[in-house]
Amino acid sequence: MSESSQTNDLRNRILFTIFILAIYRLGTFVPLPGIDPEQLQVMMDSNQKGLLGMFNVFAGGAVSRMAIFALGIMPYISSAIIVQLLSGVTDYFKNLKAQGEIGRQKLSQITRYGTVILATVQGYGLAVGLESSADLVINPGIFFKISTVTTIVAGTIFLMWLGEQITQRGIGNGISLIIFSGIVAEIPRALVTTFELGRTGAISTLMIIFIFVLLVLTILFIVFMERALRKILINYPKRQMGNKMYGGESSHLPLKINSAGVIPAIFASALLLLPVTFSNFNVSQNETFLDISSYFSQGQPLYMILYASGIIFFTFFYTSITFNPNETAENLRKYGGFIPGIRPGESTALYIDTILTRLTTIGALYLTLVCLMPEFLIANYPIPFYLGGASVLIVVVVAIDTVTQVQTRLMSSQYEQLIKKTKFGR
Repeated sequence: MSESSQTNDLRNRILFTIFILAIYRLGTFVPLPGIDPEQLQVMMDSNQKGLLGMFNVFAGGAVSRMAIFALGIMPYISSAIIVQLLSGVTDYFKNLKAQGEIGRQKLSQITRYGTVILATVQGYGLAVGLESSADLVINPGIFFKISTVTTIVAGTIFLMWLGEQITQRGIGNGISLIIFSGIVAEIPRALVTTFELGRTGAISTLMIIFIFVLLVLTILFIVFMERALRKILINYPKRQMGNKMYGGESSHLPLKINSAGVIPAIFASALLLLPVTFSNFNVSQNETFLDISSYFSQGQPLYMILYASGIIFFTFFYTSITFNPNETAENLRKYGGFIPGIRPGESTALYIDTILTRLTTIGALYLTLVCLMPEFLIANYPIPFYLGGASVLIVVVVAIDTVTQVQTRLMSSQYEQLIKKTKFGR
């Protein structure tokens, strides 16, 4: 493949990704049938805090408009969480995972089926919650429930398909980019809202300056932590083949402080949203709904504890299923590599596991700090959710990963061209 053709391929992938994300953004403005827009605005204005606001972040503003993508990609993420948890505790899913590409395809199919089931249940809960809100549904009844569930499930499945298309034919991880685009698209509105609050006196000018300084420092801190590596020195012994000596060089085994990326924050948020997804859709005076909503609002101890626990758990869990110290140690032993001062085999695996555990602990604390620190500000000041810790973390990490993929493709193209020129003596 020539350099121009590879450049064209990269350009086509980027354009395809932008096109798919544009379709997603268009879908967030297509409303569900049978909803009174004026009553919807009243409901959203009085229920911006708590889980409803967080859900609106991950849905790219579709919840506030009650669009066909109101559930966003969260049912798919919840299904993926369940499948990954089962892969670590049940023999059937462990065997599927060990089957390679065939097992991966079966797990993906099970995840899709789970997405349909969760979207159906949540879609029905959404329909019931909307009907219970006074004057929100124009013609409540069985027809409204059926049309709402059908539309919501179809929208979620279509969104899942869009994410898979980006992953296969575009640039970056499709699911992460969909969440990323939803947050980024709503950031200008969040900034306008913040400045408007400053103009009306709801937030002081000093507080606005402090918020944006904190935002910049948070972004710098995230970039530093995501780029941080712990390099383990690996030596390879010299080997004689005929009259020539091979090997003897050194390399490094790079271990990231945050190997899990943005996954723990998304998974923890998804678990918080799953059990009480629709508690805030009901604006009636039902005491049960009001109690649930109050416990899961920003600044509440239960919310903070569950959110922090979920982030820490998924940081360790996701790292454990993506990096196996025993397998790494075995590969090093197979190719003659060794860590200076450490015996090959079990000792090497234990050494790598110890370092990885320490790094993962730091990474879990870093994610928890970034995600929870702005939540206290959101709880005490009318700051939009799109300026929260999880939102900033997702935007920065996904942007870094996507740019890295683009750079990798460009470097691969340049490397291939260099090899061809060297080969043909140009």
